[in-house]
Amino acid sequence: MLDIVYPPVIVTAKAAFRLLGQNIQLSGTENVPREGGVLLAVNHIGYVDFIYGGLAAHPSKRLVRFMAKKEVFDHPVGGPVMRSFHHIPVDRGDGIPSMKKAVEFLQAGEAVGIFPEATISRSFELKEFKTGATRIAAAAGVPVVPVVLWGTQRMMTKGHPKDFGRGKSIAVRAGTPLHPTGEDPVADTAELKAAMAQMLDEVIAAYPAEEQPPGSWWLPARLGGGAPTLDEARELELAERRERARRKAEKRKGSK
Repeated sequence: MLDIVYPPVIVTAKAAFRLLGQNIQLSGTENVPREGGVLLAVNHIGYVDFIYGGLAAHPSKRLVRFMAKKEVFDHPVGGPVMRSFHHIPVDRGDGIPSMKKAVEFLQAGEAVGIFPEATISRSFELKEFKTGATRIAAAAGVPVVPVVLWGTQRMMTKGHPKDFGRGKSIAVRAGTPLHPTGEDPVADTAELKAAMAQMLDEVIAAYPAEEQPPGSWWLPARLGGGAPTLDEARELELAERRERARRKAEKRKGSK
Protein backbone atom coordinates (compact mmCIF):
# COMPACT_ATOMS: atom_id res chain seq x y z
CA MET A 1 0.00 0.00 0.00
CA LEU A 2 1.51 3.33 -1.09
CA ASP A 3 1.99 5.82 1.74
CA ILE A 4 3.13 9.32 0.78
CA VAL A 5 1.57 11.44 3.53
CA TYR A 6 1.56 9.10 6.54
CA PRO A 7 5.35 8.78 7.18
CA PRO A 8 6.13 12.52 7.14
CA VAL A 9 3.13 13.19 9.39
CA ILE A 10 4.56 10.73 11.91
CA VAL A 11 7.88 12.57 11.83
CA THR A 12 6.05 15.86 12.37
CA ALA A 13 4.03 14.40 15.24
CA LYS A 14 7.15 13.12 16.99
CA ALA A 15 8.70 16.58 16.66
CA ALA A 16 5.54 18.02 18.23
CA PHE A 17 5.84 15.56 21.13
CA ARG A 18 9.36 16.86 21.78
CA LEU A 19 8.26 20.50 21.56
CA LEU A 20 5.54 19.76 24.09
CA GLY A 21 8.10 18.12 26.35
CA GLN A 22 6.05 14.96 26.53
CA ASN A 23 7.29 11.86 28.26
CA ILE A 24 6.13 9.06 25.96
CA GLN A 25 6.20 5.81 27.91
CA LEU A 26 6.13 2.86 25.48
CA SER A 27 5.97 -0.68 26.82
CA GLY A 28 5.14 -4.11 25.44
CA THR A 29 5.71 -2.98 21.87
CA GLU A 30 7.53 -6.25 21.17
CA ASN A 31 4.07 -7.83 21.19
CA VAL A 32 3.23 -6.15 17.89
CA PRO A 33 4.46 -8.45 15.08
CA ARG A 34 6.76 -6.90 12.50
CA GLU A 35 4.86 -8.41 9.60
CA GLY A 36 1.53 -9.97 8.76
CA GLY A 37 -1.97 -8.86 9.59
CA VAL A 38 -2.60 -7.71 13.16
CA LEU A 39 -5.50 -5.92 14.83
CA LEU A 40 -4.71 -3.39 17.55
CA ALA A 41 -7.58 -2.93 20.02
CA VAL A 42 -7.18 0.42 21.79
CA ASN A 43 -9.07 1.98 24.70
CA HIS A 44 -10.68 5.34 23.93
CA ILE A 45 -10.25 8.22 26.38
CA GLY A 46 -9.59 11.26 24.17
CA TYR A 47 -9.73 12.83 20.75
CA VAL A 48 -5.99 12.34 20.06
CA ASP A 49 -5.99 8.57 20.68
CA PHE A 50 -5.54 7.91 16.95
CA ILE A 51 -2.18 9.66 17.08
CA TYR A 52 -0.83 7.95 20.17
CA GLY A 53 -2.41 4.53 19.67
CA GLY A 54 -0.40 4.03 16.51
CA LEU A 55 2.84 4.47 18.47
CA ALA A 56 2.42 0.94 19.81
CA ALA A 57 3.30 -0.33 16.32
CA HIS A 58 6.03 2.21 15.58
CA PRO A 59 8.98 0.13 16.97
CA SER A 60 7.82 -2.66 14.64
CA LYS A 61 7.86 -0.16 11.76
CA ARG A 62 4.15 -0.62 11.13
CA LEU A 63 1.62 1.97 9.95
CA VAL A 64 -1.78 1.46 11.56
CA ARG A 65 -5.01 1.86 9.57
CA PHE A 66 -7.58 3.01 12.09
CA MET A 67 -11.31 2.42 11.86
CA ALA A 68 -13.09 5.75 12.49
CA LYS A 69 -16.60 7.12 12.18
CA LYS A 70 -17.39 8.21 8.64
CA GLU A 71 -18.26 11.75 9.76
CA VAL A 72 -14.53 12.39 10.15
CA PHE A 73 -14.06 11.45 6.49
CA ASP A 74 -16.80 13.91 5.49
CA HIS A 75 -14.81 16.83 6.89
CA PRO A 76 -13.29 19.01 4.11
CA VAL A 77 -9.85 18.95 5.74
CA GLY A 78 -9.85 15.82 7.88
CA GLY A 79 -11.42 13.64 5.20
CA PRO A 80 -8.60 13.84 2.63
CA VAL A 81 -6.02 13.32 5.38
CA MET A 82 -7.80 10.24 6.73
CA ARG A 83 -8.10 8.78 3.25
CA SER A 84 -4.42 9.46 2.51
CA PHE A 85 -3.57 7.40 5.61
CA HIS A 86 -5.79 4.59 4.29
CA HIS A 87 -7.90 4.66 7.43
CA ILE A 88 -11.28 2.90 7.29
CA PRO A 89 -14.58 4.82 7.53
CA VAL A 90 -17.25 3.29 9.75
CA ASP A 91 -20.95 3.92 9.25
CA ARG A 92 -22.54 3.35 12.66
CA GLY A 93 -25.83 2.59 10.96
CA ASP A 94 -24.30 -0.16 8.83
CA GLY A 95 -20.93 -1.46 9.99
CA ILE A 96 -20.72 -4.46 7.64
CA PRO A 97 -18.83 -2.69 4.79
CA SER A 98 -16.19 -1.34 7.20
CA MET A 99 -15.76 -4.76 8.79
CA LYS A 100 -15.25 -6.32 5.36
CA LYS A 101 -12.70 -3.64 4.47
CA ALA A 102 -10.83 -4.25 7.73
CA VAL A 103 -10.72 -7.99 7.04
CA GLU A 104 -9.38 -7.28 3.54
CA PHE A 105 -6.64 -5.06 4.94
CA LEU A 106 -5.69 -7.62 7.59
CA GLN A 107 -5.56 -10.49 5.10
CA ALA A 108 -3.31 -8.29 2.94
CA GLY A 109 -0.88 -8.07 5.88
CA GLU A 110 -1.83 -4.64 7.22
CA ALA A 111 -2.01 -3.46 10.83
CA VAL A 112 -5.50 -2.19 11.64
CA GLY A 113 -6.53 -0.20 14.71
CA ILE A 114 -9.96 -0.34 16.33
CA PHE A 115 -11.61 1.17 19.42
CA PRO A 116 -13.80 -1.63 20.85
CA GLU A 117 -15.72 0.88 22.98
CA ALA A 118 -16.65 2.79 19.79
CA THR A 119 -16.84 6.15 21.59
CA ILE A 120 -14.80 8.06 24.15
CA SER A 121 -15.22 6.96 27.77
CA ARG A 122 -16.07 9.94 29.98
CA SER A 123 -15.22 7.89 33.09
CA PHE A 124 -11.84 6.90 31.61
CA GLU A 125 -12.74 3.33 32.60
CA LEU A 126 -13.44 0.70 29.96
CA LYS A 127 -16.99 0.95 28.64
CA GLU A 128 -18.95 -1.94 27.19
CA PHE A 129 -17.05 -3.50 24.28
CA LYS A 130 -18.59 -4.16 20.90
CA THR A 131 -17.86 -7.64 19.50
CA GLY A 132 -16.61 -6.26 16.19
CA ALA A 133 -12.92 -6.37 17.11
CA THR A 134 -12.78 -10.09 17.87
CA ARG A 135 -15.13 -10.94 15.00
CA ILE A 136 -12.92 -9.09 12.53
CA ALA A 137 -9.74 -10.71 13.84
CA ALA A 138 -11.31 -14.18 13.75
CA ALA A 139 -12.60 -13.67 10.19
CA ALA A 140 -9.18 -12.53 9.02
CA GLY A 141 -7.31 -15.18 11.00
CA VAL A 142 -5.04 -12.64 12.73
CA PRO A 143 -4.11 -11.91 16.36
CA VAL A 144 -5.55 -9.08 18.43
CA VAL A 145 -3.00 -7.02 20.36
CA PRO A 146 -4.63 -5.14 23.26
CA VAL A 147 -3.31 -1.57 23.61
CA VAL A 148 -3.93 0.77 26.53
CA LEU A 149 -3.42 4.53 26.52
CA TRP A 150 -3.24 6.81 29.53
CA GLY A 151 -2.67 10.56 29.69
CA THR A 152 -4.16 11.46 26.30
CA GLN A 153 -7.40 12.50 28.02
CA ARG A 154 -5.50 15.32 29.72
CA MET A 155 -4.91 16.91 26.31
CA MET A 156 -8.29 16.74 24.60
CA THR A 157 -11.41 14.86 25.61
CA LYS A 158 -15.16 15.24 26.05
CA GLY A 159 -16.41 17.85 28.49
CA HIS A 160 -13.05 19.45 29.24
CA PRO A 161 -11.04 22.29 27.68
CA LYS A 162 -8.06 21.48 25.47
CA ASP A 163 -4.71 21.51 27.23
CA PHE A 164 -1.57 21.18 25.13
CA GLY A 165 0.67 22.44 27.89
CA ARG A 166 4.18 21.06 28.21
CA GLY A 167 5.45 18.17 30.26
CA LYS A 168 2.66 15.63 30.20
CA SER A 169 3.38 11.90 30.41
CA ILE A 170 1.63 9.70 27.85
CA ALA A 171 1.63 5.95 28.47
CA VAL A 172 1.20 3.46 25.63
CA ARG A 173 1.24 -0.23 26.54
CA ALA A 174 0.75 -3.21 24.21
CA GLY A 175 -0.24 -6.53 25.72
CA THR A 176 0.11 -10.19 24.84
CA PRO A 177 -1.63 -11.08 21.54
CA LEU A 178 -4.97 -12.86 21.76
CA HIS A 179 -6.28 -15.28 19.16
CA PRO A 180 -10.09 -15.18 18.92
CA THR A 181 -11.63 -18.15 17.14
CA GLY A 182 -14.96 -16.60 16.27
CA GLU A 183 -16.84 -19.54 17.78
CA ASP A 184 -18.05 -17.37 20.67
CA PRO A 185 -17.56 -13.63 19.93
CA VAL A 186 -19.05 -12.67 23.31
CA ALA A 187 -16.54 -14.82 25.21
CA ASP A 188 -13.68 -13.64 22.97
CA THR A 189 -14.68 -10.02 23.65
CA ALA A 190 -14.90 -10.63 27.40
CA GLU A 191 -11.36 -12.04 27.31
CA LEU A 192 -10.13 -8.97 25.43
CA LYS A 193 -11.81 -6.57 27.85
CA ALA A 194 -10.46 -8.42 30.90
CA ALA A 195 -6.93 -8.24 29.52
CA MET A 196 -7.26 -4.52 28.81
CA ALA A 197 -8.83 -3.81 32.21
CA GLN A 198 -5.84 -5.37 33.97
CA MET A 199 -3.44 -3.46 31.71
CA LEU A 200 -5.26 -0.19 32.39
CA ASP A 201 -5.00 -0.64 36.15
CA GLU A 202 -1.29 -1.38 35.83
CA VAL A 203 -0.66 1.63 33.61
CA ILE A 204 -2.55 4.00 35.93
CA ALA A 205 -0.65 2.64 38.95
CA ALA A 206 2.68 3.20 37.18
CA TYR A 207 1.80 6.72 36.00
CA PRO A 208 3.79 9.50 37.73
CA ALA A 209 1.97 10.23 41.00
CA GLU A 210 2.84 13.92 40.83
CA GLU A 211 0.88 14.16 37.58
CA GLN A 212 -2.34 12.66 38.92
CA PRO A 213 -2.90 13.69 42.53
CA PRO A 214 -6.07 12.53 44.29
CA GLY A 215 -9.11 14.33 42.93
CA SER A 216 -7.66 14.82 39.43
CA TRP A 217 -10.52 15.09 36.95
CA TRP A 218 -8.80 12.63 34.60
CA LEU A 219 -8.52 9.90 37.26
CA PRO A 220 -11.35 7.31 37.64
CA ALA A 221 -13.70 7.86 40.57
CA ARG A 222 -12.95 4.44 42.07
CA LEU A 223 -9.29 5.50 42.36
CA GLY A 224 -10.07 8.74 44.13
CA GLY A 225 -10.33 10.88 41.03
CA GLY A 226 -12.89 13.43 39.95
CA ALA A 227 -14.07 11.61 36.82
CA PRO A 228 -17.70 10.45 36.69
CA THR A 229 -18.44 6.85 37.54
CA LEU A 230 -19.33 4.44 34.74
CA ASP A 231 -23.03 4.86 35.57
CA GLU A 232 -22.78 8.65 35.68
CA ALA A 233 -20.86 8.66 32.40
CA ARG A 234 -23.54 6.47 30.84
CA GLU A 235 -26.22 9.00 31.86
CA LEU A 236 -24.18 11.84 30.37
CA GLU A 237 -23.84 9.90 27.14
CA LEU A 238 -27.57 9.20 26.98
CA ALA A 239 -28.32 12.88 27.57
CA GLU A 240 -25.89 13.78 24.79
CA ARG A 241 -27.62 11.37 22.41
CA ARG A 242 -31.02 12.81 23.25
CA GLU A 243 -29.79 16.34 22.64
CA ARG A 244 -28.21 15.31 19.35
CA ALA A 245 -31.47 13.67 18.25
CA ARG A 246 -33.42 16.79 19.25
CA ARG A 247 -31.17 19.04 17.19
CA LYS A 248 -31.46 16.75 14.18
CA ALA A 249 -35.25 16.73 14.50
CA GLU A 250 -35.35 20.52 14.68
CA LYS A 251 -33.07 20.79 11.68
CA ARG A 252 -35.31 18.47 9.65
CA LYS A 253 -38.36 20.41 10.75
CA GLY A 254 -36.76 23.71 9.77
CA SER A 255 -35.80 22.45 6.33
CA LYS A 256 -39.40 21.58 5.42
